[in-house]
Amino acid sequence: MTDTTRVVRTTLAGTVATVTFDRPPVNALNRQALRELAEEFEALADLRVSVAVLRTGGTRAFIAGADLKEIDEEREVGPGEAVDRGALARRALEAVAGCAVPVVAVVDGAAIGGGLSFAALADIVVADETARFGTTEINVGLLGASAHLRRLVGGVRAREMYLTGRLVEARELAAWGAIAHAVPAAELEATVTTVVHGLAAKSPLALRLAKQALDRTEFLPVHEGYRVEQDYTNRLLGLRDSAEARRAFLERRDPEWTWS
Repeated sequence: MTDTTRVVRTTLAGTVATVTFDRPPVNALNRQALRELAEEFEALADLRVSVAVLRTGGTRAFIAGADLKEIDEEREVGPGEAVDRGALARRALEAVAGCAVPVVAVVDGAAIGGGLSFAALADIVVADETARFGTTEINVGLLGASAHLRRLVGGVRAREMYLTGRLVEARELAAWGAIAHAVPAAELEATVTTVVHGLAAKSPLALRLAKQALDRTEFLPVHEGYRVEQDYTNRLLGLRDSAEARRAFLERRDPEWTWS
């Protein structure tokens, strides 16, 4: 039986997992949403999936940041949250960033504050070209997401956006090289399908190792990073699916992955 109280749900189609966050009207992030996002993305490590798609419900926003009403709500909290109010948000964001498989974020509305953070931590962003991104926390007495903003747009532009709270359209971010795909709304789903199916066709174990290699080498000096990547290449060479990839390529046929 489906739990109707949950705001995050995962559906599987072949080796594609779609994680949908649906909390009307604007998918504001509260404690429940953060906890469920963490749980759903962490659970993918043990499933036979090749790619995860992060979607949200409704048409008004991708994720419109934190639930401002909950922030000032008086409630009893456990000792962990009492001494570290940000732990749950970090867990949810790290679950997306550290997801075992590539994450494709589908941004069809405003990605603000925490919404920008989740998009920035995805591996690939496919956005409606008019979707807007920004960190507007400074306008409501909060701070946050500067590190994720910097990861997305670089230091100079991050400072301007963070300090002013300016929202930037996806088409402009794409011109900066900050996101991979900014397309007209009518082309969004077709683009998502092309990107996701392209990933899902690859060796699922190779994708997982490639994701780990990218994460491990991202901030390393080039020679040290390449040495780490060689270790991942050697791990991949020990798998049957590695040899199958080469055989299928040489024989000009679709590979048959065995997950081994």
